[in-house]
Amino acid sequence: MRPSLVIVGAGPRGTGLLERIAANVPGMYADQGLDIHLVDPHPPGAGRIWREAQSPLLWMNSHAEDVTMFTDDTVSMAGPVEEGPTLHEWAGIDGRTFTGRRLQGSYLRWVHERTVARLPPRVRVHHHPRRALRVDGPREGRQQVWLEGRPRPLLADLVVLALGHLDAEPDDEQRALASYARTHGLVHLPPGFTADSDLSALPAGEPVLVRGFGLAFVDLMVLLTEGRGGRFEDGTYVPSGREPVLYVGSRRGVPYHSKIGYDWTGERPPLPRFLGPAEIDALLARPGGFDFRRDVWPLVEKELGFAHYHRLFTAHPGRTALPWPDFEAKYAVADAAERAALVASAVPDPADRLDLAALDRPLDGVRYASSADLQEGMRGYIENDLTRRHDAGHSPDLAVFLGLLSVYGQLVRLGDIGGWWHGFFSSLASGPPGPRLRQMLALSRAGVLRLVGADMAVAAQDGVFRASSPTVPGVRIEARALVEARLPQPTVERTRDGLLRELYADGAAATPDGLLAVDPADGRVLDRAGRPHPRRFALGPHTDARGSGAFTRPRTGGPAFRQNDATARAALAFLTELAERAAVQADSAGFHRPPPVFKGCTR
Repeated sequence: MRPSLVIVGAGPRGTGLLERIAANVPGMYADQGLDIHLVDPHPPGAGRIWREAQSPLLWMNSHAEDVTMFTDDTVSMAGPVEEGPTLHEWAGIDGRTFTGRRLQGSYLRWVHERTVARLPPRVRVHHHPRRALRVDGPREGRQQVWLEGRPRPLLADLVVLALGHLDAEPDDEQRALASYARTHGLVHLPPGFTADSDLSALPAGEPVLVRGFGLAFVDLMVLLTEGRGGRFEDGTYVPSGREPVLYVGSRRGVPYHSKIGYDWTGERPPLPRFLGPAEIDALLARPGGFDFRRDVWPLVEKELGFAHYHRLFTAHPGRTALPWPDFEAKYAVADAAERAALVASAVPDPADRLDLAALDRPLDGVRYASSADLQEGMRGYIENDLTRRHDAGHSPDLAVFLGLLSVYGQLVRLGDIGGWWHGFFSSLASGPPGPRLRQMLALSRAGVLRLVGADMAVAAQDGVFRASSPTVPGVRIEARALVEARLPQPTVERTRDGLLRELYADGAAATPDGLLAVDPADGRVLDRAGRPHPRRFALGPHTDARGSGAFTRPRTGGPAFRQNDATARAALAFLTELAERAAVQADSAGFHRPPPVFKGCTR
């Protein structure tokens, strides 16, 4: 029987794994045949999230030049580098474009097709447009992957779960809100993927409470305004009359920071400096484990501060009061309190100092007398954010962005460190394009978008939903519709993916936050005794080695690429050993292979 590998999930993560298999096969997999089965009801390459069949109004939140599916020499991996075009090079468009997701889906489909074409003839790829229901089989034997609508399972020597983002069953709060909505004839949309949500139940002209101010909200905003016939013209919004009135709040109460709108010039900060491989090794070696806030966050703060001040002192020395070498030497040995004093003496303007707490929670302690005052204040906040993020005079902000990428790449090795860090990272480094924030301003001025404030609370009372925030004390907003504008939490206990849920029920380990536990070295699924399964791997956001997204910026080390390469090489090494053992067993049993046939000869 030919060796067989089943990859469940043919979206960008599964495609990235396939690309690494194709890159490593020539040097690792000799002449054996191999069947690779891709299981996904959605198109290979793009998968569900990036499929080409979605609204043309939905954009990527990255510049086209910042999106690649191909490795380069900055990726720390054992496999060979196989370079390829970024999205903007492939599409022939301006690299600074925020392109639509449908074009990204086309790019991913092309990457998949290119990868399959580069595989040797002995490696065959089969796509099964079905859902995988479960995986079973002995630890030391072939696995069985059962598919929806197929009476017999796929037999696999190895299985890799590359499931991507998944739907989830509601938690206790969401179940209570949904029940209340059914009882009182209200509309409640739980956390989910906005592009797949049925928004038709949100009535025109009526207030809708929206909890969540990240990228899921941006999609919702677009689909309920432009998607209903409105249009943006010269900084204003011309409504169609079919829009609801969106009352939006969140923990921070403000949208994510705008994408930076200028390019890097000059010397880059030498990263990592204070949070690199040695520091991660020390954290992992701590006998009692580590606490993120106590042990990791101080290193993150110091690293981001170093990136910020390196740029300020080297690119804008007129705004500093010390030579950079003197500041750097003192900064390196200072504790947190000493660093604050050093910065106060060396950076005269407080606007040039890095304040991570204020960046993360700008409304902490802020109070407005009325909702109207809040709207005016928030428009000023968004305008200031847009101005700053598009002014190279504030280029230390871009240095902090580079620092965040460096830190993210290091923290991947620590596994599941909780959701707070990912939210912090996203708010600073993964915000919407500037034009989206300008649209928010236009919608605010048109009265279609109204902010609620920070720490938004929602109560189900007197037959309606009510929202409040300490940002505007005493104000309550009533609505008959509530939308949770955020992705479901990736937990193995509440996922709607039956395969992953059964895997957990059968003994796979999970972290306290509900992520599937995997071996950080190669992605093998761990059981509750900490043993890696020899034939099951997992990659992606449902695991505690989720890393960055499935695609990344060129020349930034690509943690996901590193993970894909490690898993691909582990799989090929296992399959090679399996084939060699089978050959030895066949020879010892007296079964000999026929002699080879050479070109021009007969037998």
